[in-house]
Amino acid sequence: MLNRRKFIQQSAFTAGAMLASKWSMAEDASVQKLVILHTNDVHSRLEPFPMDGSRNQGLGGVAARAKLIEEIRAAEEQVLLLDAGDIFQGTPFFNLYKGEPEIKAMSMMGYDACTMGNHDFDGGLENFATQLNHAKFPVLLCNYDFTNTAMEHKTVPYKIFKKGKLKIGVTGLGIEMKGLVPDNLFGNTVYLDPIQKLNETASMLKKDKACDMVICLSHLGYQFKEDPNKVSDLILAKESEYVDLIIGGHTHTFLDEPVLVKNRLGSDVLINQVGWAGLQLGRLDFEFSKEKRKNFSGAKTISVGKKSL
Repeated sequence: MLNRRKFIQQSAFTAGAMLASKWSMAEDASVQKLVILHTNDVHSRLEPFPMDGSRNQGLGGVAARAKLIEEIRAAEEQVLLLDAGDIFQGTPFFNLYKGEPEIKAMSMMGYDACTMGNHDFDGGLENFATQLNHAKFPVLLCNYDFTNTAMEHKTVPYKIFKKGKLKIGVTGLGIEMKGLVPDNLFGNTVYLDPIQKLNETASMLKKDKACDMVICLSHLGYQFKEDPNKVSDLILAKESEYVDLIIGGHTHTFLDEPVLVKNRLGSDVLINQVGWAGLQLGRLDFEFSKEKRKNFSGAKTISVGKKSL
């Protein structure tokens, strides 16, 4: 009888220990995953490239992109969808409709945020402000002062997205327009130093707002070999503080994989850009431990359109 009682007690203890161990393992394995999808320089390419024998035939188009986004959202719990500017200009859609279908398509795909590129000024500030009436997402810019223009109060310097238990701070930077955009199209817009404004915003997001990650949507361009001192994403990353990821645009750069740069504080900054015309959808996967320590777990550049099937 004693042996039987002892056996039952030991069995109960073992079962309890196993349950506690499983609970502890579950806690240790409670990694929070974040998937970031991104585009840049889509340039009004709503339809795929025509089947005319050209290199890009059948690729691109919002229908194929929307399907990919839908599939990823169905498989992943926490997804952010972002764009780094130059939504407008490049096809007859913009010439005819001035950006309305582009903004509506992005809203239907559920973009979380974008920034402005220089070609988004091509219809003038009044036109961009009008098209934003169709937007269900914010335009993020911390280095343009739109006071006394049609774009005043139409943008915000940053937004914080709650993804599960994570707080993701996102901001945006626009390029210097003088000499790039006709003066009458950007009007009284004041360009502010992108490095200074980014560091101010990122520091606030990390320190004051306690964001677990800070992302910059940049339309500064990846690199300018002909003018190495011009502020680009590579320079921005090196001079930045508290920024974890730069999603770039403007230079139509197809990066095979994200580029890793050390910032002023010696911390890692990732830079990524996916070319132009919506030919590719960028995907970056991050995992956060129980202590919310960030770990970059993988990147994938997804071809959009018939060649991806």
